[in-house]
Amino acid sequence: MLTPVILSGGAGTRLWPVSRLAHPKPFMVLQDGLSLLQKTLLRATSLPGIRRVLTITNREYYFNTRDEYGVLESDTAPVFDYVLEPAGRNTAPAIAMAAIRAMETEGHEAVMLVMPADHLVEDESGFSQAVGRAKDLALKNYLVTFGIRPTNPETGFGYIEIGGSLGESGFDVRRFVEKPCLKDAERYCTQGGFLWNSGMFCFKASVYLDSLKGHSPEIHALSMECREKTNWEVQPVELDRQSFSSMPDISIDYAVMERAEHVAVVPGDFGWNDIGSWKAVSGLIPPDAGGNRLDGETLLIDTKNCYIKSDRLVAAIGVEGLVLIDTPDAVLISDIERTQEVKEVVRQLKEANHDTYRFHRTVHRPWGTYTVLEEGDRFKIKRIVVKPLAALSLQMHHHRSEHWIVVSGTAKVVNGRDERLVRVNESTYIPAGTSHRLINPGVIDLVMIEVQSGEYLGEDDIVRFSDQYGRG
Repeated sequence: MLTPVILSGGAGTRLWPVSRLAHPKPFMVLQDGLSLLQKTLLRATSLPGIRRVLTITNREYYFNTRDEYGVLESDTAPVFDYVLEPAGRNTAPAIAMAAIRAMETEGHEAVMLVMPADHLVEDESGFSQAVGRAKDLALKNYLVTFGIRPTNPETGFGYIEIGGSLGESGFDVRRFVEKPCLKDAERYCTQGGFLWNSGMFCFKASVYLDSLKGHSPEIHALSMECREKTNWEVQPVELDRQSFSSMPDISIDYAVMERAEHVAVVPGDFGWNDIGSWKAVSGLIPPDAGGNRLDGETLLIDTKNCYIKSDRLVAAIGVEGLVLIDTPDAVLISDIERTQEVKEVVRQLKEANHDTYRFHRTVHRPWGTYTVLEEGDRFKIKRIVVKPLAALSLQMHHHRSEHWIVVSGTAKVVNGRDERLVRVNESTYIPAGTSHRLINPGVIDLVMIEVQSGEYLGEDDIVRFSDQYGRG
């Protein structure tokens, strides 16, 4: 039985300012209205005979992931299974815990299809055929990776040199090559025999764990310890913090694939794209007569070969070869050939502890969202949306008071010892130091305006007493 395993945890720093730590690349919505994560799930569930989809993510992304999957659920949907990481430790440890889960639910012969949540595939039929060939090799105890035939000398991908033929299914892997310089990438494309390393894999769960034991015994030992200390009887499964966080931060390529002997590659021509930069994203949009690729309302004068993405009108005059990404609180302007360097912007923002590397103006929470409308000295104004039957934690703030005004829906408010309903055009006041909770008891979204005032308005000024989402 084939079990798709969706890895959804990377921050996607090269796609800032749309991708941020609290709302990363897999949740980025494309022009058709679907996120990369939703597209990955649909690709997984369209494969024949899928009974269960396992997603490896973390608690911060779990509720948003569950909501995105819920939109796509149907009576024929497979079981959605979740394993939550307490810390990011790269792909080798994540896949180890996925393998343990797959063997528990599907048995010793379980075959895993490992799929990053932030890739695109244009040819679903071609992808399904490649998966079928990979599964055939996996059943013969191969560790299988998918290789993409290069279309240009790309330096942002690793390469795989193919070896001997394994019949119609694929080839032995002769070696893995790190991201090359341009000269080497050009040589690989010219001489042939090299494929891009897609980062997708297929193998038996038991074979992966055996290979991990042989080539990365420390990760294997800690995985077994984590298995024993984790409660697998609940959903979502939350991995034991101490043992998992003790694992090395290492990719499956370094930990296993580059060291193992029984490794195969299945070539693929199914329109794969890892959406690794804004230049790559721009390639998804047909160009206009001036070579511009546009996502949003624009007014262009003498402008050529630009990519512009914005939710508001952007006017451009006399520019060429630029990327312009406009969000409510940050704008990126870059030479289109240097978009790989956006990760350096994020590094500097993180170093400065700037909020824009972490959050958008609209922040997703398990109960809904909040949007910062305006803020200044000693005040902040938010628009809060609470989903039906959802509730914020019972909490208290040391340094700020809050004034809530209901715009639509009905709020159930706990304010100290008082509990009452607050309806449209009504308001309530929460003094600093008072325990409080906001609940939506209705069947439509609760929308309200929150006005904060006080000497410190940071999001870390929260003392939680109880929370239905398990946040401490």
